[in-house]
Amino acid sequence: MDHDHGYKHLFSHPELVADLLTGFVNEPWVEELDLASLERVSGHYVSDDLREREDDLVWRVRWGEGWCYVYLLLEFQSTVDRFMAVRLLTYLGLLYQDLLKAGELAPDGRLPPVLPLVLYNGERRWTAPVEMAELITPVPGGLEAYRPDFRYLLLDEGAFREAELPERNLAAAVFRLEHSRKPEDLQTVVHRLVEWLQTPAQRSLRRAFCVWLGRVILPGRFGDTEFPPTNDLREMESMLSERVKEWQEQWKQQGLQKGLEEGREQGLEQGLEQGLEQGLEQGLEQGRTQGEAALLLRQLERKFGKEAMESWRPRVEGADAETLLRWSERILTATEPAEIFDDGQD
Repeated sequence: MDHDHGYKHLFSHPELVADLLTGFVNEPWVEELDLASLERVSGHYVSDDLREREDDLVWRVRWGEGWCYVYLLLEFQSTVDRFMAVRLLTYLGLLYQDLLKAGELAPDGRLPPVLPLVLYNGERRWTAPVEMAELITPVPGGLEAYRPDFRYLLLDEGAFREAELPERNLAAAVFRLEHSRKPEDLQTVVHRLVEWLQTPAQRSLRRAFCVWLGRVILPGRFGDTEFPPTNDLREMESMLSERVKEWQEQWKQQGLQKGLEEGREQGLEQGLEQGLEQGLEQGLEQGRTQGEAALLLRQLERKFGKEAMESWRPRVEGADAETLLRWSERILTATEPAEIFDDGQD
């Protein structure tokens, strides 16, 4: 709700709507608009069956030399609505009913044109049809001629590349703030806004940006950081500048801490791996030595009897692998056990 209210507050200012039209509606008729005549119109309608429907924002502006109006329906949306065309077509019908009741028609007695505009700021790209015909099952034989001929203009903020956004444009600044991910990017846009919005007449717009930044953008990007409320855009810039320094230092410390933790984890893993390898090698060596000792004792028993084997068992079982190998070679030619063990080499 804060996000929707913040958006509505921003686009309740004619300067922002004017920049939205001139910067993002690239059609020849926009050049003929008298943007100084932009006027907010009630967007609250009651249909004939007394069900209330409410648009987000409705504006009108003089077009050409006459008093033909162009009505702008700004439908703010953060999630993809497949049937958005149906919603807007309903809003359009209610708007035309209201104009008929008020007698606000074009000089030729017809209804004024309407620009249905969806301003989408979600993370996913917009995939819903922008034409009503795409939502209706086609029927052959001529019935398709009676389908409603209606479409709306979609502005998907996240689909614009930086190079496609106009430089000195308030609506583009909103898009940049919405999709900035680095504190430095926020700081850059806020600095530009301070330069652009300096006149006393822009005080309300400056305040609207401050409220939106403090309640929506900054908590959304850095939820654990509290910003004192302010209506001064310069003060907001100054606070943001200080916080950027704090964030950078915090992230530096967090990065260092993370590096130390990862280093300890890697060291522990390497230590365990080395320990396992060493243990395996020692186990294999020990097993090999025990096997050689058992073989030598068996040879002693067969050649010199069980008593001789038991007599020399402690010495055999206490010898290392190299010594056991040397004794095993000498048992082949020895005539008595002493010749194997008492040669002075062990």
